[in-house]
Amino acid sequence: MSGQFGFWDFEDRLRELSAEGDPLERLSATVDFEQFRPVLAKALRRGDPRKGGRPPFDAVLKFKMLVLQALHGLSLQQTSYLVRDRLSWMRFCGLGPGDGVPDANTLWDFREALIRARALDGLFTRLDQAIVAAGYLPMSGQIVDATLVAAPRQRNKEEEKAAIKQGKSAHEIWPDQPAKAAQKDVDARWTVKFSKAKPAPEGAPQPPDIAIPVFGYKAHIAIDRRHGVIRRRLVSDAAAHDGARLREGLIDPDNTASGVWADTAYRSQANEDFLRDAGK
Repeated sequence: MSGQFGFWDFEDRLRELSAEGDPLERLSATVDFEQFRPVLAKALRRGDPRKGGRPPFDAVLKFKMLVLQALHGLSLQQTSYLVRDRLSWMRFCGLGPGDGVPDANTLWDFREALIRARALDGLFTRLDQAIVAAGYLPMSGQIVDATLVAAPRQRNKEEEKAAIKQGKSAHEIWPDQPAKAAQKDVDARWTVKFSKAKPAPEGAPQPPDIAIPVFGYKAHIAIDRRHGVIRRRLVSDAAAHDGARLREGLIDPDNTASGVWADTAYRSQANEDFLRDAGK
């Protein structure tokens, strides 16, 4: 039976990761994440700490976890799990093995607060500027992809569904129930994700493909092909057409020295010229 994982074992493992070239360690050395604290504090506007309750998780820690989520195209639940599971991610977040980690609900609330304050996109833009200011100019082409992020399913009546389709806000649909309106998601949409069946053995009938309904959002991200640095990011509802995101700022035409690698969902005849021009 193996012994308990001790402090020195933990440090030795981190040294091994450093020796192999941990990209998150390089990112931490490149960018001083403390520069984001004033922006986060202004956007979050915390209440009076004297009122008690459990102290909130550090805002910079939660922003680093959103960076990890965007960089790897993960759900919030997967991000929280991997921060607890991976030593390199734990170190990037400034955590130790015994420290608490924000769960998916905490990250959701944090991200929504930044979105309401219209601060989230600005924070990622500032992150990109900090990387460039440190002397790193990612010029290896862009990889563009989308990840479906599930949202809690809503239990709405037919008239409420109709109001959502008309574009009404939650507070317009439930004006007399502000607590209910605050919990309702009127932006997520249904889509169908297709999963290809494995080829059948010769002579056997081919099994059908699987269609999986998903309710939620799509996280679109463009990263540098070589270094994995975040270039651009967008979020849409799950049913939105991927190709339209290319013309909404997902591609950075001024910061590319090579081509654009995009999933077939982004490609159409109308977008081929746009992608070719962006890769020049």
